[in-house]
Amino acid sequence: MFSKILIANRGEIACRVIKTARRMGIATVAVYSDADARSPFVRMADEAVHIGPAPAAESYLVADKIIAACKQTGAEAVHPGYGFLSERTSFAEALAKENIAFIGPPVNAIAAMGDKIESKKLAKEAGVNVVPGFVGEIEDTEHAVRIADEIGYPVMMKASAGGGGKGMRLAYTETDVREGFEATKREGLNSFGDDRVFIEKFILNPRHIEIQILGDQHGNIVYLNERECSIQRRHQKVVEEAPSPFVTPKMRKAMGEQCVALARAVGYYSAGTVELIVSGADPTGESFYFLEMNTRLQVEHPVTEMITGVDLVEQMIRVAAGEKLPFTQADIGIDGWAIENRVYAEDPYRGFLPSTGRLVTYRPPVEGWTDDGEANGRRGVDGVRVDDGVYEGGEVSMFYDPMIAKLVTWAPTRDEAADLQVAALDAFEIEGLGHNVDFLSAIMQHPRFRSGDLTTGFIAEEYPDGFEGAATDNRTIGVLCAVAGAIATADADRARRIEGQLNGPQAAPGDWQVRIGGADHDVALEEDAITVDGEPVAIAMEYTPGDRFVSVELYESNDDDDADPLDTYGIQLVPTRAGYRMTTRGAKHELRILPAHVAQYARHMIEKVPPDLSKFLICPMPGLLVSLHVSEGDEVQPGQPLATVEAMKMENILRAEKAGTVKTVNAAQGDSLAVDEVILELE
Repeated sequence: MFSKILIANRGEIACRVIKTARRMGIATVAVYSDADARSPFVRMADEAVHIGPAPAAESYLVADKIIAACKQTGAEAVHPGYGFLSERTSFAEALAKENIAFIGPPVNAIAAMGDKIESKKLAKEAGVNVVPGFVGEIEDTEHAVRIADEIGYPVMMKASAGGGGKGMRLAYTETDVREGFEATKREGLNSFGDDRVFIEKFILNPRHIEIQILGDQHGNIVYLNERECSIQRRHQKVVEEAPSPFVTPKMRKAMGEQCVALARAVGYYSAGTVELIVSGADPTGESFYFLEMNTRLQVEHPVTEMITGVDLVEQMIRVAAGEKLPFTQADIGIDGWAIENRVYAEDPYRGFLPSTGRLVTYRPPVEGWTDDGEANGRRGVDGVRVDDGVYEGGEVSMFYDPMIAKLVTWAPTRDEAADLQVAALDAFEIEGLGHNVDFLSAIMQHPRFRSGDLTTGFIAEEYPDGFEGAATDNRTIGVLCAVAGAIATADADRARRIEGQLNGPQAAPGDWQVRIGGADHDVALEEDAITVDGEPVAIAMEYTPGDRFVSVELYESNDDDDADPLDTYGIQLVPTRAGYRMTTRGAKHELRILPAHVAQYARHMIEKVPPDLSKFLICPMPGLLVSLHVSEGDEVQPGQPLATVEAMKMENILRAEKAGTVKTVNAAQGDSLAVDEVILELE
């Protein structure tokens, strides 16, 4: 067994590998860029080596710097995590030349599966079902259009070396192909150094199912069941779960055996994942097709660990050291249900625009990692596990993936695991930048998610006009009003005590009018109850003026002290000029709170009308202006592309909201743009 390994990665996955290595008694080495000097993974490792500036191309992607760090520290092996150099054959070969072990699959398997065009040919030869498509070299846009016409729309254009949702475009028409082909090539070149593109048929009502493979260097290969990863946005996974609510034992066996056959065909060992697309329109579940094989650890590996009891990182290390797998296929079972949500720095209320900046507040529902790496077991704390690599006061940088944390829950049943997600998401405290916690909670509560009727179009179909918050029931509205009355009274009581200038003691007001969602509610704090519109609402809560988070329990009544609560709520509080913004259960609520005797005058206030900004093309995120599609004097129509902005390595096409003529252009191709910067003006 190795005595010291180096982790050629950053963030939560570096923390994750360090945790297992420490439990195995293996010393660890971290490498870090300028941007990560204070990151948790650097503190957790036994040693840390600085490898360059923030851009990955000058640090984490420079193999020579990684190898130099190994020599400097005496590291005998390298775990690459995911992304960066994890699937670069040149990196694995360079390590081998220096007699440094690569904790991953053999070079020939990485090469065979890393090329999506070649991997499809190999899969077909191994007897694996493949999606119909064109897997040769595509010369130019005109060639791509001809291929798409022959396959039949819709089609998917993919960068051959792509992954993580980058370098992918769905095309329903010839126009889509013409608009997207060159963008797909550019994304492939910029993110993976390879601009080759292939085109395949897009399967309607598709479900994304993947099979976890694990093999050793002695010819033993097993599959560790499946993961359902159908809930995606822009081809990037948002929610993952294991097992899948769709896969039957018969399907699982057929999928698993085909995937093992593919792995055996390329002499695979270590952890790997075979991704499949399954037609949800086929009730037999037999229409599944090979997409690609990821020759590395997946972001979503914790859900597999939770239901199988296998530590995948530990097995990767042991396999790299030459050990045999300690179990066979017959030993692999399914225990309970696990769900993972990816908490991203993006604003779902603004079209999921990337958000960068400082984490002013960061308090996860359970502690992610401690310096000794032992805070989180395989199933976390009471079934809630947080894998993160950030810290309060740290930055979410524009240079790397915007993931803040992975929230994973385990329970005996799927519904219970989803309920745990909702409670844990409520308890997540994040301030300083936009995040998708509300959106994730909304998905967990969505009736369609609960039914298991999932496809990769779930988000587009259920939120066609964007996300405005989860639906809120009347009971929750009543709880929020009661909480508003309680904290308003507490705040008023504190204010009168601090002031100390009143003539004699004054009681804090207890009668309030609370406006929420455009409706007014009368709230009264009485001696032994809170009423909302005359109906008692029995809640228990602790609140001190200034608190930004409050836990609330709702009861049937105030009469039974031993009763269990009907429901619990975690409520984020943000003071506003008129009251509070309260966030719970996947929705933000603006509450105007006025003393009852003042509320009657509120209707006389004049509302400020927001300015009309529709004539401006405003940059919705920090990014690079890749191209301008129009010039001054050009006439434009609604939906016409005006500019392309790259942010977080993804290209975003900005389109005209209405018809007009370009009056002025305020930015040039190649400019770095700030959020809300005006690119051009229409008239």
